Amino acid sequence: MRLESTAPAPKRKFGVSIKTPEDVVKMRTAGRLAAQVLDMIGKHVRPGVTTGELDKICHEYIVNDLECIPAPLNYRGGPSQPPFPKSVCTSVNHVVCHGIPSHKKKLKSGDSVNIDITVIKDGFHGDTSKMFFAGEPSVLARRLSMVTQNAMYQGIRAVRPGARLGDIGHAIQVCAESENFSVVREYCGHGIGQVFHEEPQVLHYGKKGSGIELVQGMTFTIEPMINAGKRHVKLLPDQWTVVTKDHKLTAQWEHTILVTDTGFEVLTLREEEEFSREG
Repeated sequence: MRLESTAPAPKRKFGVSIKTPEDVVKMRTAGRLAAQVLDMIGKHVRPGVTTGELDKICHEYIVNDLECIPAPLNYRGGPSQPPFPKSVCTSVNHVVCHGIPSHKKKLKSGDSVNIDITVIKDGFHGDTSKMFFAGEPSVLARRLSMVTQNAMYQGIRAVRPGARLGDIGHAIQVCAESENFSVVREYCGHGIGQVFHEEPQVLHYGKKGSGIELVQGMTFTIEPMINAGKRHVKLLPDQWTVVTKDHKLTAQWEHTILVTDTGFEVLTLREEEEFSREG
């Protein structure tokens, strides 16, 4: 006999789950804990360390210190995709996203690396990423990272009840392209809650005033991937790692966002950030 869940189905608007006040409390906790992992790992990013070592440090901290589950570990994006073998994503230099940590991959001085963290706490996900540098980066790498972070912030500032999803993508695209960088279009932000990836898809480009209307209680990620060269990307044979086709640098930043009654709340904001948690 199969036992069905007695939990009520989540309220939905435009096919998107709307979080209850109780859900929001749990989302805040998951987001805060995910941010703590990024705060912790920074001191370990240095020339000579392997991305596999960074993954191991994060895994042990997530499981032992935070008592959370690392969501990427054994996650499948689709039925034909192999399970992701590590607990975090480490995307170095021209790797756009979903880089698989390896004990063979040592960071060199000047390398840039995005570390993408998703934890599960009490059934809810917190998802965030940040750019780090091993040693002193190039002028281009630092500028690309700063512009990408600012593009994410511009997208976040567009969030409020009554706004449209396209407003977020438009703000990001204008910010990136005004600096002569390009926006990756094949990968986007996503709804998040008890499910790792759910509706809506949050594009990082688009037309102002287009897309579904944002309403209070929606939670989703904003995670622009911005390239120094052309926007085109390629998926490697491992079915996870995405790289720029021209092998030029790329950068990504990510936060989990809640639509509030008056604007937004950044659920994964770190103390170091000079950005308001609420707007």
